[in-house]
Amino acid sequence: MADLQPQVGCGAAIFNEEGSLLLIRRLTEPESKAWGLPGGKVDFKEPARIAVIREIQEELGIVIELTELACISEIIDKGDGRHWVSPVYYGQIISGDPDLKEPDKHGGWNWFALDDLPSPLTTPTLDLLQAYNREAK
Repeated sequence: MADLQPQVGCGAAIFNEEGSLLLIRRLTEPESKAWGLPGGKVDFKEPARIAVIREIQEELGIVIELTELACISEIIDKGDGRHWVSPVYYGQIISGDPDLKEPDKHGGWNWFALDDLPSPLTTPTLDLLQAYNREAK
């Protein structure tokens, strides 16, 4: 049975110089087979800002810095029976080139232009895009 307490995740929206967004394809729940922002689970007593930097280094072998909070996303029972609350930050690569480090968890990564995004997208990615479009207006 799923844990009855909300879980905390985290993610980052990383854009390259051309304005394309870095996405990874999830192979695990929640939202398995969807394309989403890199990130992961926040450990107990770990600040979310630290967790997202750690998770992305573990997933893609890159070091990032965070600039600001983009949005808060919630995933409620999207395949794993859990309720996830996830801060999503804007970030930028400061070291390294993306490389798939956890092939058991992710089916690839790529840069995507905002007008040519893959499908399906994870809930945090959709929430980020809404926040990004609001800011652009």
